[in-house]
Order: sequence, then structure tokens, then C-alpha cells
Amino acid sequence: MQVHRHPRPTRRTAAVAGPLAALLLLTACGGGGGDEEPAAGDGAGDAAEPVTLEFQSLSDQPAAIEATQAVVDSWNAENPDVQVEIVPAGWDGIYDKLITQFNGGAAPDVIHYEAASIVPFARDGYLADLSEYMSDERRADIPEGVLESVTVDDQVIAYPTELQSYMVFANRGLLEAAGVEVPSGETMTWDELREIATATTAGGVAGLGWGLKSPTAAFMTLGPQFGGEYFDGSGADAELVVDEGETALPELVAEMTADGTLAPVTLSQTGSEVLASFYAGQVAMTIQGSFQAANIATDAPEGFDWVVLPPLEGPEGAEQAANPQTLSVNIDSEHPEEAAQFLEFFTEPENLASLNRADALIPATTSAQEALATELAEEPNWAPILASGQYFTGAPYLFVDAYAQWKDTVATPAFQRFLAGETDAAALGEELQAGWDEINA
Repeated sequence: MQVHRHPRPTRRTAAVAGPLAALLLLTACGGGGGDEEPAAGDGAGDAAEPVTLEFQSLSDQPAAIEATQAVVDSWNAENPDVQVEIVPAGWDGIYDKLITQFNGGAAPDVIHYEAASIVPFARDGYLADLSEYMSDERRADIPEGVLESVTVDDQVIAYPTELQSYMVFANRGLLEAAGVEVPSGETMTWDELREIATATTAGGVAGLGWGLKSPTAAFMTLGPQFGGEYFDGSGADAELVVDEGETALPELVAEMTADGTLAPVTLSQTGSEVLASFYAGQVAMTIQGSFQAANIATDAPEGFDWVVLPPLEGPEGAEQAANPQTLSVNIDSEHPEEAAQFLEFFTEPENLASLNRADALIPATTSAQEALATELAEEPNWAPILASGQYFTGAPYLFVDAYAQWKDTVATPAFQRFLAGETDAAALGEELQAGWDEINA
């Protein structure tokens, strides 16, 4: 595979503004020597030596690790002059680790992360602009909302790879016992979900269980279905918006809890904790991240008959905010062109399909979604999960400087109090806004 050469970008050395500015010292050193010229005699005879790229991968499940290694092995076999070396890392503590790596000039060439967390690094000048490297074919293959999630100030700062959506998992036996026909349309409305939950709530069984111990991510992701965007603008100038569209889903959850169709105990649990109730037949349905399909297939009791229902649709559509896993290039890499070419290879349809099958996630390109759908045609529970991939839309919160702080210190406790019945919708809105104003004072 021929590697195309472009002028090498460099990290900004001027002072930067952004959430990382106080944490990252903008040193002149980088991941591989910066712009220094070699001393006389250095590199003599090195022309034939292969370029080595360090790829820090966060894949931590055996199947995903194997799939990632297979892609890298394939690249290395096809590109003897540009060899990729995987540097294993876990998700735990990776944000702080990247801060240390950038500060110490030790960041790898290729960085695996997610859009929500990589944006601050891009804003502070630590990631290469991949706009000129991304092929027209790849750009056209990435859905608009997904591409928007990795575009900062008109610069493409990552290739998106994998996404999750929120899906409804159902106990087919409990639905059929309640006389409910398993939905089979392209989408399923929230009203239909409530009807099924009402029909299956009886005899100690709740129609729905939803692990909302940390509710903010779910409400942000599903908010577009009700017209909820939460933020207007970006960066330090973003303004919080809390209107009917933003409170509609929390209110719906509160209503279902009040009428007994949503098990209250699950509101203080994680999604994984709710699965125990699902397996035990204590809840007929559960809303989970789509990746849980792999866990259910492995961990559910023998003979447990479960089904994934069609993607949820609200009054404003079936859209879910996109926060993909990403692959970025360190702006101080000595070989940004080669690194970008590796990302082109990594995101080819067959490669993304194999990786997403291993992770039980949704490929970030249309062609890879189609390839995986064909590959898994005999596994019906994959069809609605992959179908949800066509509904990803932009996520305004990704580009808000103070979002992470607001989420952890204001939004999550405010939503928790609301779901516990300690406040009403009006008080929820006031609490969210007051906390935002205080953070940005």
C-alpha cells in the first residue's frame, strides 16, 4: 500500500486555552523527536529500515484484543516499510495517562480513545488534523452525525471506529405469556414500550428494568428523540438549554416508576446489575447498551429466550447522540502520514466488521455495518442493533468545555434526586441551570 506524503503538522507552542491547559505543559518535545535535524552522520544507511508506529490500544476483552491484533498483523504483512506495534493499555485511568504522556513527550503515534474525551486534547493542540489524509471514500462512508462527533473547529481529529446504542432487550416468554406480540417494525415508539411494560407488569414482574445509577449519559444520548439537545454553542461559550425536550425522558421514567411498570430498584443499579433481575424473570424488558448482547448470549441461563426489540423512536425520531470510539494521531508523531494511512486501513469494512463483532458494537461506517449485517444474517438479534446505527446524530455536549465537570458534579446528582422522587421537573431544570451557571461564573 503506497503511503502518500503531506507536509508534517506540528503542535502549537503558543499558550493554549482549554480544559487541559492547566494540566499539560506545552513542551517542545514530542512522541519521537519533533522537528530536530539529525546530527551529521546520523541515519546513515537507515533508508531501508522500516518506520515503526506505536499504537496504544484500549481493547481489553480477549476477542477484541485478538481482532485488533489480526488487523495489525495484516497491515504489517502488507506494509513491510511501515510496521505497527501495539502498546496495550486499559480504559481505567487512561485520561490521566494521556495527560502524562503528552506532558512528557511520550504519547504514542496512534491513540485509541473516545470522542467525548479526545476533544479537549484536540482543542489544546495535541492531535493532528486528519482532514487532508482522510480519503473521500472514507469520508463518504461515515454517517454525518458520526463524522461531526470527531470534527473540531473544522478539523477531523480522529477516525471513528465503534459505537454503542441503547436497545431494549426482552424476555420473549414473558411477552408471549402476557399476550404481547413481539414488535418487528423498523422502530418501536416509547408509547409502544409503555404499552408492553403495562401488559407484562403483573404477579411480581415489572415490565421494565433500567439501570440508571449514572443516568446522564443515557439521557444525553436518547435526548434527541424528544428534541433535547441540552447545549447551544460550543467550547467555553456554550449555553445550557433545559426545556421540555430535555426533561421529557426523565419525566417519562418517573411516570413509569410511579405506575409500577418500571422497577424502582433498578434506578439505583448499573445496567449489568439489572441483568440479574432480567435473567430471573423479575423484569420483562431492560434498556441496555447494545454491547450487552454479547454478555447476555454468554451469561444468560440455559434456555433463556431473549430478543432485541427494534430501535426506540420518540416524537422527534429515532436518533441517538453519537460518541464513538476513536483513533487519533499524535501531532508530534514523526510519521503522521504513515499513521493516517494505517487508520485508513484499520477502518476498511472487513476490519471494522471483525472488530465490532468481537466487541458487540456498531461499526462507525455504513459499509462495515452492511458487511457485519451480511455476516450475521443468521443471528436475528444483531439486526435491530445494527439498524440503530443509521440513526446516530451529532452530540452537542461533546464540544462543551465544562461538560465533564457539570455532568459529574451537577447533572448526575440532580437526575438521581429527581428519579428518587425528591424533586419535580421544574426543580430539576432549576438545579441543572444553577449548577451550570456556578461552574461558568
